[in-house]
Amino acid sequence: MFGKTSKKLQTIIGEDSEFRGEVNVKETVRIDGFLEGDVRADWVIVGETGRIVGNIDSRGTVVGGTVEGNIDADEIVELKHKSRVFGEIRTGKLAVAEGAVFEGQSRMEKGKEAEGAADGKVMRITSSPLSS
Repeated sequence: MFGKTSKKLQTIIGEDSEFRGEVNVKETVRIDGFLEGDVRADWVIVGETGRIVGNIDSRGTVVGGTVEGNIDADEIVELKHKSRVFGEIRTGKLAVAEGAVFEGQSRMEKGKEAEGAADGKVMRITSSPLSS
């Protein structure tokens, strides 16, 4: 994930933080708190205490916490053993650890060249399957 061409972690939403709104980061964002809104970043890391209610658009995403929304990642999505994802995943590679919870559909594609296909487009969600 953090190879020679990748940049370092730039943005953190801490464990006791709440943020509502859209997040656009050119590099890596780590979410350990609560975020309600869409995230666009090169890499997105959702820590074990992190929760996103919104969609993620990235090159790669690692989920250790909860995502209630769709994940659209060009390269890879990794679901750690304590992760919970409720939504659709579109990515080139999908890794799911034993114990991870994934409710939704996944579509494996190489990059975004197939994005124009009507049946391959991840639909935007408008409401959360879990309310709190």
